[in-house]
Amino acid sequence: MTTVIIRTIARLTAPIVVVFAISLFFQGHNLPGGGFIAGVLSAGAFVLLYIAFGLDYLEIGVLGRDVEGGTSIVEHRTVLTYHRTFVLGLAIAVGSGLITLLVDEPLLAQTYTIVEDVPIYHEIELATALVFDLGVFFVVVGGLLTILSVVSGE
Repeated sequence: MTTVIIRTIARLTAPIVVVFAISLFFQGHNLPGGGFIAGVLSAGAFVLLYIAFGLDYLEIGVLGRDVEGGTSIVEHRTVLTYHRTFVLGLAIAVGSGLITLLVDEPLLAQTYTIVEDVPIYHEIELATALVFDLGVFFVVVGGLLTILSVVSGE
């Protein structure tokens, strides 16, 4: 059982952590950061919610699903969603490398383009490394949350 304090802190802190993770994700192709650290921070926000409210809260409140009673933690639908996130990230990361081979470039070669006239930012540099970082992000989030959910359920 958790206290009102931890639940309040979790509600206030988790969105801030996710916004910071998004910021680190988008700066990662030019500066330190990117998919890995953004994934670790996002998983940390989910873990904070998990500690404060439990796995069923994530199932009902975040994913909008009904909880089925009597299932083991490995068969829990939220854990299966984490596993699917891991697999999706792995497919994106590997696919981003293989696409470069299809266009006769070295493995994981990258390029970028400048998008101009973007409101607020004026111009944004979009790099192909962002796709790889997205895959790494999903692998880290899916992997960490699967491991933590299964270990905590034991």
